[in-house]
Amino acid sequence: MSGGKNGRDAAEVRVMPPLVPLVTILAGAGLRRLWPIELGLEAESGFLFVLGAGLVVFAVAVVLWTIFLFNRTGQHPDPHRPTPEIVDTGPFRVSRNPIYLLMIVVCLGFALMQRNLWILLLTPLAVWVLTRYVIVPEERYLEEKFGEVYLGYKRRVRRWL
Repeated sequence: MSGGKNGRDAAEVRVMPPLVPLVTILAGAGLRRLWPIELGLEAESGFLFVLGAGLVVFAVAVVLWTIFLFNRTGQHPDPHRPTPEIVDTGPFRVSRNPIYLLMIVVCLGFALMQRNLWILLLTPLAVWVLTRYVIVPEERYLEEKFGEVYLGYKRRVRRWL
C-alpha cells in the first residue's frame, strides 16, 4: 500500500527530525552569545546542571528503548522509511511520538544544563516544527496505510503525552 501522494511507502516528512533539537540548541547557544539573558539562578547552577543532565540521560535511554522496539518489529526510526506495523508497547503506550517528545526533553535538558533561556524560548518552536513538518505527515501516512488500526491507536494514545 502506498504511504504518500508520491506513491512511496513512507511518510512525506520534510525535515530530518534530529536536526530540529540540534538547531534549537545551537541557535539558543548562538543567541546567548549575541544577546545574553541571564536566568538569575546562579546559586542553583549545580542543581540545574545535574537536573538537565538527568533529563538528557533519561531521554537517550528511552530513545534507545524505542529503537529496540522498532528493530524488534523490523522497522527503522527514520520516518523516510516504510512502517511495517504500529508499535503500541513500551513508551508508545504513553505517547504516539516518544522519540520526538524526548527530543524536546533533550532541548529542555540542555537549557537547564547551560542555564540558557534562549534554548528554553526556542523549544516551543521546535515542538511546532516537529508537529507541522514531521508528525502531521507521519500521521497522514499511517492513517492511509493502517486505516482503523491506526485510528484506534490515535484514539487511545495522545500525540505528545
